Amino acid sequence: MAIAIQIEIPGVTLKRYDEAVEIAGLLPGGPLPSSALFHWVSSANGGIRIVNVWESREGYNQFAARQAGIIEEIGVDLASIKVEFFEVHNYLGRIGSRS
Repeated sequence: MAIAIQIEIPGVTLKRYDEAVEIAGLLPGGPLPSSALFHWVSSANGGIRIVNVWESREGYNQFAARQAGIIEEIGVDLASIKVEFFEVHNYLGRIGSRS
């Protein structure tokens, strides 16, 4: 079952987020990790909000475990991160299209 993950990281700027994406070797607008379906990020509440949809919680957990070191590398305290999971009933989207 697909899941959505909302991640709130207080005190982090979009610039620091961009640094983490670059360190991870991900490209803005580029391909997602294999079991990820959707990703977006914005400024929110004095930090950033990241929302993802993944094929499964296990796929997300594997990705998150690999990213933990990068998150710490840019100076984020992992304990400050708030993560919420939601079961996805349905999602719509276009793969590979951009506005």
